[in-house]
Amino acid sequence: MAMMRLRREDPRLVGSFRLHRRLGAGGMGVVYLGSDRRGQRVALKVIRPDLAEDQEFRSRFAREVSAARRIRGGCTARLVAADLEADRPWFATQYVPGPSLHDKVAEEGPLAAAEVASIGAALSEGLVAVHEAGVVHRDLKPSNILLSPKGPRIIDFGIAWATGASTLTHVGTAVGSPGFLAPEQVRGAAVTPATDVFSLGATLAYAAMADSPFGHGSSEVMLYRVVHEEAQLRGVHDALAPLISACLAKDPEERPSTLQLSMRLKEIAAREAQGLHESRPPVQRSAQDADRPTGRMADPYADQHTRRSEGPSGSRPQPGRRGASGRSGPPRTGGSRPQQASRDTTRSGRRQGPPPGTNGRPGTRSGGRTTSAGRRPANPRLLRQRLVVFVVVTLLVALGIATAQGCQGPARGLGGGAGVEQQHRAPQAQAAQEPPRPS
Repeated sequence: MAMMRLRREDPRLVGSFRLHRRLGAGGMGVVYLGSDRRGQRVALKVIRPDLAEDQEFRSRFAREVSAARRIRGGCTARLVAADLEADRPWFATQYVPGPSLHDKVAEEGPLAAAEVASIGAALSEGLVAVHEAGVVHRDLKPSNILLSPKGPRIIDFGIAWATGASTLTHVGTAVGSPGFLAPEQVRGAAVTPATDVFSLGATLAYAAMADSPFGHGSSEVMLYRVVHEEAQLRGVHDALAPLISACLAKDPEERPSTLQLSMRLKEIAAREAQGLHESRPPVQRSAQDADRPTGRMADPYADQHTRRSEGPSGSRPQPGRRGASGRSGPPRTGGSRPQQASRDTTRSGRRQGPPPGTNGRPGTRSGGRTTSAGRRPANPRLLRQRLVVFVVVTLLVALGIATAQGCQGPARGLGGGAGVEQQHRAPQAQAAQEPPRPS
């Protein structure tokens, strides 16, 4: 709601409330933003000075206060305080933050079908509580509907009609806003809850088209169209047009009740919201992410891991494509798999492996490590450990062989078994070599 600075003629203190800003002005008075001693913010309405002496306007103001007191529920602003005997009567209601429906449409244009139906369902449910209190608003229009974070609120019951109250109008006169009045109001006939249903239909048509269903013109022209011409709903969504048209029926008996309207609008809001969700276009993916696996087999951890393996230039190797069955295809060309394996290692030598659960085929993750063409990536720390073990084992084997050979050499020199055998064989060999002597 737009706020304006206080003018010189505006009061600064009304009752126990201090005034801060102007919220708006109407035919009966001015509405201010105020606060009490506890800091509670209120919307405080004060009758204009030139109308304070008019008994008819005082009665209308008292009717508005009475209507606010009778209505229960969250569809309206709660009455906080009032003083009908003051020189300038006033009353304060709970401040409702948020723009009016008129301002929202003026800024954003026509609303979506789901949003129009949702607002209409809440307003219909609110009118049920209003009518159960024996009150007819008689001036329901976009500027009298505030869109608070907790839902729409109906305000300004200045010309509301309550059971047993006089009309405070003369025969042949219409009280309300042209284009949103019901035909029976224009004719001066009795008002009923169906009167508010007509005004709600015109309000929802305005929200869907950003225009009045009876066009524009002078008050006389607008009132004539309301009574004698059909509403123009060419810009209304197909899902809402039949229901809004029923609300704008000339005969009050042909209009739906507020309860029927609330139930029907809730169904439309749910269906339109679901359709909007299903028809929402897919999220546009950047060219850098175009080659990432998508679908059920997509792994956010894998994306994070791939980002870590990017080189200084920002390029990264292309992973193998996954088909509909989830199996990995051959790796794409243009990327160096060994380089990716070396980049995937951390400073401490440990590789940030993806989660387990893959099939171990070439180009997939298996056993907590990403394989490349079926081979494990090189690990410098593991290679160093294997090299040290190999050198140590080689040295131990060589030392063992040398020790064994050293033990066998001295045994022969000390006259071991091999030396004795050589001594026994020497005479026989010498005898065999000497020629036989003649006898």
